[in-house]
Amino acid sequence: MNKYEAEFSNLVRAFRKKHMGKGPSRIQTTFCKNWAICEMEGNLSPVEKFIANNEDGRQMLRAARTEMVKQMYHQHRPEEMEAFLGASFVDLFVDIDIEQDKGMSIFIFDENLEEKFRT
Repeated sequence: MNKYEAEFSNLVRAFRKKHMGKGPSRIQTTFCKNWAICEMEGNLSPVEKFIANNEDGRQMLRAARTEMVKQMYHQHRPEEMEAFLGASFVDLFVDIDIEQDKGMSIFIFDENLEEKFRT
């Protein structure tokens, strides 16, 4: 992870903390073409971990987490990320494994980040 990817990880954590009350404890970002791929650990709050104690709770959390995160970025444009990258946010793909408390977000921008921030 280069310094630009590390700074992008910090922006993702700050954005999630601001809009969800808690950000992941660990984020590793990789730029690939026009994607910023973020692998995240430590996403769940203590209450969510309690809810995840049974299958129904895990399914509910996964559905809520993936949809909520996508909606959050569309309702609150990630302007800090756009300013840092000098690129416009286009879309977001999100998934989470509740049992492992690991998630993946793929941010899509309108420019090739891999070429732009190659070190």
